[in-house]
Amino acid sequence: MTGKKVAQYGLLVALAMVLSYIEAQMPAFFVVPGMKLGLTNVVVLVALYRMKSRDALIINGVRIVLVALTFGNTFSMLYSLAGGVLSFLAMLIGKRCKAFSVAGVSVLGGVAHNIGQILVAVAVLENGNLAYYLPFLLIFGLGAGVLTGVLGGQLIRRLPHLS
Repeated sequence: MTGKKVAQYGLLVALAMVLSYIEAQMPAFFVVPGMKLGLTNVVVLVALYRMKSRDALIINGVRIVLVALTFGNTFSMLYSLAGGVLSFLAMLIGKRCKAFSVAGVSVLGGVAHNIGQILVAVAVLENGNLAYYLPFLLIFGLGAGVLTGVLGGQLIRRLPHLS
């Protein structure tokens, strides 16, 4: 791996961590505890569109682990990994099928992230009633996905390919 690529990885992971920290400082005013806007998804989108898919996956994984170790715990890492992996796969498929705009790909990611987290919550807490949160999460994932997708799309249009 070249020094330039290592620097790009480092910058994107650092940016994702800063966005995660900012998001953690926002007051919890959502219907479902733990809901976030998913600002770090902007970084994953940029990496997905401006780097190789493998690079974007690595950046996403490193970000999830570092954010959980820095600001969270084992359970937050579990939730983030489930949501992050499912989200990444949905965004990758959406991007490759070329039927979605950047905002559409982001929406797929936001919705998939929420589904992944609910699945982990149901499994960890052994409580199927948590699935009742899913409609709220899907609606929120749709809105947050559009927001982060529009922002990510603006950045993608302005940035050159990174790798």
